[in-house]
Amino acid sequence: MKPVSLIQGKMAPLPRANVDTDQIIPKQFLKRVERTGFGPFLFHDWALDEEGEPRTDFVLNRPEYAEAVVLVSGPNFGSGSSREHAPWALEDRGFEAIVAPSFADIFRNNCHKIGLLPVVLTEAEVAELTRIASDPENEVVIDLETHTVAAGDFKATFAVDPFVEYCLLNGLDHIALSMQHAEAIDAFEAGRPSFKPRIG
Repeated sequence: MKPVSLIQGKMAPLPRANVDTDQIIPKQFLKRVERTGFGPFLFHDWALDEEGEPRTDFVLNRPEYAEAVVLVSGPNFGSGSSREHAPWALEDRGFEAIVAPSFADIFRNNCHKIGLLPVVLTEAEVAELTRIASDPENEVVIDLETHTVAAGDFKATFAVDPFVEYCLLNGLDHIALSMQHAEAIDAFEAGRPSFKPRIG
């Protein structure tokens, strides 16, 4: 995955609590075997009406939010089933970070694994950022190294686990972390008896 350090761009406000993974990417779109291609189905049931036409009142259908890289939403974002496709769909749509008062644990961990940054701010801070995001001309800057979120006169700080921060800043997913120990793994494999299972 690519390193995450500075995220800058437009925000899309989605002030809803308990946005669950079934709404983020409905079950009928989980048949793909690739990790890509889920973006067009993001929030499908909210984005389209019964005839399959785009709802004009849904924020992500508004052209001025087409290039948004940060989603600002309500508490308990990513609740429901543990499907990894939910962060894949958000990332495929172009989002690089999500700001909310809280996240479901599994969803948050799945985000970390692909380099999608979940940022926890207080409810008051999220409410203010949502207000700022209601003007699509406003931009936000999220700095992972300084743990800050800034938009105009607004500024807030967020906490992040040091190991998660290290992985994000260096673009390390679980495979890349393992490959940092490639020499030790090769040495271990070389010393195993030939009749035992081997890697590769």
